[in-house]
Amino acid sequence: MHDSIRGFEDWTDQATKQMLQNLVERKQKFDRAKKMHVSILWLSVFTAFCFLYYLAKSVLGPYSYSFGAMFSVYVSQSVHLYLTVFIGGLFGAVKVLHQLKEKKEKEYQDLRKEIIDRSKDLWKEDAWKKRHEVFDKMKSQFDINLYHGSK
Repeated sequence: MHDSIRGFEDWTDQATKQMLQNLVERKQKFDRAKKMHVSILWLSVFTAFCFLYYLAKSVLGPYSYSFGAMFSVYVSQSVHLYLTVFIGGLFGAVKVLHQLKEKKEKEYQDLRKEIIDRSKDLWKEDAWKKRHEVFDKMKSQFDINLYHGSK
């Protein structure tokens, strides 16, 4: 359990601490998935741009007089096929990582909204007055907003 969550001794019970810990873990998983998605997206865009620039300079420019000549030069080198398949695979990976990121975000948001909805049950009586301190710590340390349910 994270140290700052463990420090909520007076304000939360063990079950609430575990819910907050799960929320932090899901937020971290979502952040990693988002970072991976953006990284692979930029890698694929940069690679595709470089490959298209290379094709423009080495195939399209010198052999622009004939489509047959351009096609012949393109298919004569197997590296062109490998790079085309590689770039297509990168864009496929971007799609898969986007779906994974969306799934992780949905899990994170659902748990966050559940904690917000159940806050009256989780913080009772005297702890209700201190819940804003828990919310402030979650916002400042983990960038998790528990004040309202919308993104």
